[in-house]
Amino acid sequence: MCGIVAYLGKKAAQPILIEGLKRLEYRGYDSAGLAMLNGGAIKIKKSSGRISCLEEILDKPDEAEVLGIGHTRWATHGEPNTVNAHPHLDYTGKIAIAHNGIIENYGTLKTWLQNKGAKFCSETDTEVIANLIGYFYAKGNGDESNSQNKFEWAVQRALHEIHGTYGLAIVCSDFPEMLIGAKKGSPLILGVGDNEYILASDAAAIVEHTTQAVYFTDNEMVIIGPNKFHTKTIDNVTVSKDLKEIEFSLEQIELGDFKHHMLKEIFEQPKALSMCMRGRVDRQNGKIRLGGIDRYLRDLTRTKRIIISACGTAFHAGLVGEFLFEHLARIPTETEYASEFRYRNPIIEDGTVVISISQSGETADTLASVEQAKERGATVLGIINVVGSSIARATDAGIYLHVGPEIGVASTKAFTGQVTVLSMLAIELGRRMHLSSTEADSYIDELSKIPDKIEQILKQSEEIKKIASANIDKNNWLFLGRGFNYPVALEGALKLKEISYIHAEGLPAAEMKHGPIALIADRMPAVFIATKGPQYDKIMGNIAEVRARGGKTIIVATEGDESIKEHADHLITVPDTPEILQPMLTVIPLQLLAYHAAVLRGHDVDKPRNLAKSVTVE
Repeated sequence: MCGIVAYLGKKAAQPILIEGLKRLEYRGYDSAGLAMLNGGAIKIKKSSGRISCLEEILDKPDEAEVLGIGHTRWATHGEPNTVNAHPHLDYTGKIAIAHNGIIENYGTLKTWLQNKGAKFCSETDTEVIANLIGYFYAKGNGDESNSQNKFEWAVQRALHEIHGTYGLAIVCSDFPEMLIGAKKGSPLILGVGDNEYILASDAAAIVEHTTQAVYFTDNEMVIIGPNKFHTKTIDNVTVSKDLKEIEFSLEQIELGDFKHHMLKEIFEQPKALSMCMRGRVDRQNGKIRLGGIDRYLRDLTRTKRIIISACGTAFHAGLVGEFLFEHLARIPTETEYASEFRYRNPIIEDGTVVISISQSGETADTLASVEQAKERGATVLGIINVVGSSIARATDAGIYLHVGPEIGVASTKAFTGQVTVLSMLAIELGRRMHLSSTEADSYIDELSKIPDKIEQILKQSEEIKKIASANIDKNNWLFLGRGFNYPVALEGALKLKEISYIHAEGLPAAEMKHGPIALIADRMPAVFIATKGPQYDKIMGNIAEVRARGGKTIIVATEGDESIKEHADHLITVPDTPEILQPMLTVIPLQLLAYHAAVLRGHDVDKPRNLAKSVTVE
């Protein structure tokens, strides 16, 4: 969840670290800090608050300081203040670390270390790692014939005692030209430039300097020195790693003419979905080509059951996928919160396929659910955006979204990308099983038109801003939909909660009268997705129930629906499309509504309070 960046090279490290932390700030922004090595001493500067607060207390960059580590924090253990900010120094003053993850046995280790004389300054679990490495370093490797330097040995020895997750950047004052990284359950990659190295949680901190990177797997570490690096396991077994090309450019993560990353990513959706479908949607031959899972498609047509595992926005996309697989392919499907699935005793029979969905590919609960499903013999497929991520490597096969990097904490284009991939997969399975060629051709043709239809919806942004302005004084909203638009109601409510801090509840519209209708009074906003479809008349009845009780109706309707106007206090229209594809359109107005509400209320939409982009801890 936190962001780590470390540099070793020929340039002054401080400006590179600060720039990297700013690019990683979406991973956490409670506090930040740097540790710089200079002449055998470690100099640490830390601050609570954003990276800008850290910048205010930094000295002028020193050209001699070519090794350093930096961290931007999303607090877990210990409140977000300067003392708890990373990097942390061990009790001997020789070891400094930056950490992303959670150490589960830190209490036991802390007591043991205190009994050995180690002193602690913070409330964090991370300080335990620093002190454990420091303790073993001071103790030495105990074998004079062992040629391995004791810094490297101490890191390995400490990591064998730790239970939990970590992405680590570690330096030692006795080794001013050595940087060590280690990974277990938290992302870590190494950018390899021209005699310089950048270790980071995310390629966003690397891509300005190099497009060549090494991706690490769990229980691996990297030892970086001047002009070279080598990789091994924490058991000291050498590992050969290939350089990979980072798939996105610096331009893709810059704001350009947009005020916020979230708005940029909302408006990128037509292009992003076109990229997602490129080379996959074959309109001429009426086929969907999904190379990443091609050899599993035949097995999928014979599967008895699909389980979709995801969290947050990806869970809502998974619900759409559930409806798609059952409607088009007639495969029994259920969608599970990964955070619950991983701790249950799920029934995974022979012929069960698990599909795990995650934008980052690093979501801790989803990764754990992948491991559980594989242990129980399921075929596990991934729908992931970030190439080379942990879930992408852990699954048997998968489909990349190819929608480009998503920086805004509130997911937008990843949601529509996930639904697009699920739609392509469901259509292809349906084509192979139950759909006529005419039906399949029609769905493929309509799917290819979605990007242009999103462009039309985006033109209503200013009108949606006016709707937001008229309702942001209300602190309780309902979002209501039926059928394929029920998950969209959930997603719309989540977006409003995430960034505007307005309480919102998403519901199947028919469930409103089973309790939540008691909330409706005093012009409470109720957002209805009331597009043309099999349940249109039913949702019109729900709209009437809200209006009769004094609620204010914000309605997303099909373009050209004249009759609905008299029932709407505010009306937003979307182009007509088959019901199964509507979520990719109906979600766009709700993204814009949440965005404008948050901005009008004065909030930082890209860095909402208490949230971070990638949930890599429980």
